[in-house]
Amino acid sequence: MGDAIRVLIVDDAIFMRNMLRDIFGGEEFEIVGEAANGVEAVEKFQALSPDLVTMDIVMPFKSGIDATREILQLDDKATIVMCSALGQESLVIEAIDAGAADFIVKPFKPADVQRVVRKALTQGRAGA
Repeated sequence: MGDAIRVLIVDDAIFMRNMLRDIFGGEEFEIVGEAANGVEAVEKFQALSPDLVTMDIVMPFKSGIDATREILQLDDKATIVMCSALGQESLVIEAIDAGAADFIVKPFKPADVQRVVRKALTQGRAGA
């Protein structure tokens, strides 16, 4: 299926990053990096140019929403999927307004994550 989709995982919780790493463990995906906060997310995005970023919303130093805005200023074709906890609906709306392609809600179900990610990537590429 061509080249693997290169993924940058951004979450301040190691166990959440590990969970996403497991979800993206197939042939179709390649984890190119991880970041623990929004500042690192922007730096790693610049360094790695991933196809997809999974972005936690609530993180120290810089929120996922601010990091999303910054990444999209660097590359308006970036595909960013927000990861939110239940009850963060207003933040999700703000994230989508900031340019996120879609969102997934914790606790993650692997099939849902992959479905949302594939949809976001095909929409992003179709509109490119």
